[in-house]
Amino acid sequence: MNIKKASTTLIKCLTTSCLIAGSLFMSSANAQTTVHLDLENPGATINKNIYGQFMEHLGRGIYEGVWVGENSSIKNINGFRTDVLSALRDLHVPLVRWPGGCFADEYHWKDGIGPKNKRKVTVNTNWGGVTDDNAFGTHEFMEFAGLLGAEVYINGNLGTGTPQEMAQWLEYMTSDSQSTLANLRRENGRDKPWKIDYFAIGNETWGCGGSMTPEYYANLYKRYATFLKTPADNTPKLIASGGHTDQLEWTEYLIKNAKSTWAMQMDAISHHYYTLPTGNWEKKGSALGFDESEWFSALKNTLRMETFIKNNIAILDKHDPDKKVGFYIDEWGTWYDVAEGDDPGFLYQQNSLRDAVIAALNLNLFHQHADRIHMSNIAQMVNVLQAMILTDKEKMILTPTYHVFKMYVPFQNATSIPLTIKGKAKYKYNDASIPKISATAAIAQDGKLYIALVNTDPNSMESVSIKAPKDFVSAKGFILTSDVLDAHNTFAKPDNITPIAFTVLAVDGNVKIDLRPKSIIVFNLE
Repeated sequence: MNIKKASTTLIKCLTTSCLIAGSLFMSSANAQTTVHLDLENPGATINKNIYGQFMEHLGRGIYEGVWVGENSSIKNINGFRTDVLSALRDLHVPLVRWPGGCFADEYHWKDGIGPKNKRKVTVNTNWGGVTDDNAFGTHEFMEFAGLLGAEVYINGNLGTGTPQEMAQWLEYMTSDSQSTLANLRRENGRDKPWKIDYFAIGNETWGCGGSMTPEYYANLYKRYATFLKTPADNTPKLIASGGHTDQLEWTEYLIKNAKSTWAMQMDAISHHYYTLPTGNWEKKGSALGFDESEWFSALKNTLRMETFIKNNIAILDKHDPDKKVGFYIDEWGTWYDVAEGDDPGFLYQQNSLRDAVIAALNLNLFHQHADRIHMSNIAQMVNVLQAMILTDKEKMILTPTYHVFKMYVPFQNATSIPLTIKGKAKYKYNDASIPKISATAAIAQDGKLYIALVNTDPNSMESVSIKAPKDFVSAKGFILTSDVLDAHNTFAKPDNITPIAFTVLAVDGNVKIDLRPKSIIVFNLE
């Protein structure tokens, strides 16, 4: 087939959504935006753990969302619901963070081990005041991560715990000795030690984790870290609790005053940022039924993340030029007002196309800074905030955010490719504007070049041309979009918004696409 004489665009419908596929792409002879790829100078590896998940004892995030118990009528494997497990496996979830969040600094690990009928019943004072029978504890979490094939990130209790309690938890999990704690683990059903990949000393210590100053926390960090001793071949990366939003003083003080020494280590500093459409915690905005003003403000607010990342990394580069300390965004995502009738302590919210666009924008940002950002954890995995999955008893649906994470799977452990966007189209709303196009590119482990594009504008298409020092024949991938601003899936209509497959032929080695409004596409060039 002569590519030059062929039709410039070929849509190949690979799903049941054939009726609208023809409107997704059109050829463009004169692209307004050009993406130039620098294949000759590859960048850092995009750590797979940038796609980490977060689960906390909060609402129905664990109980019902993940854990239903062995005797549940909901199909399960050892108490873990099989539909959720299957869906998460399709995401290749690389890492799971547990048990919190704010919950972590009131969690005492011994409450969650041993026979389930003898475990303590505790009150979750952070989230709804509900009781927790601790049926989901250390053994259950580690089994869950194992079923997913995921690494583990344990958040230690600094707020109400002690150095001894934290050290003993690590000994319980990692020791291969004949100590009392290691033998207790064996009595509870686990012979060999678990591999602990990451361990955090506290969470949000500026707030729910203890209302501390950076100076006070840095001293506590050094004290606790000194006693966290594990076998040489099973030493987790230690994470310090950093700041949030535009705070810089935490990163500055920690990198200057809590550096690794012979007695302790600090492998990373965490950072938290949540996207609120209004920017106001008292009235955050709605998950559904919003107008364009809240579409725009949510996207504008999420893009503040770029400034926070750059400012914090500049501090790290100054004091740690060898990049030994990572910058982990271990809580991020959208946070909306609780819907009428919902329990305000459960943080359950619907998830729309807007959330998908926000997820893609943030992932593209993390890729740009892959030399420092080795991990992020979206909040949260199931039924809480910007969730991958929503459940209603035995029912389950996949959210638009889930679909973005699945489309982005090829970027896990891929080699980032620097790019420049020329044209710099703007999405304007009233007197403000944000970039219309966001892009990222990488060479995946399968050797193929993958590109993701986001059109933030809900009203107009953008012509995009991909330029690279190589001739390409076609682009194959998926697009996620809808004509509806708050398109979302429901239990009655679980496939209301799903990705659609496409193929676009190249012209003279270049791919030219008219990118639909409010859309995300991921494709590989061949």
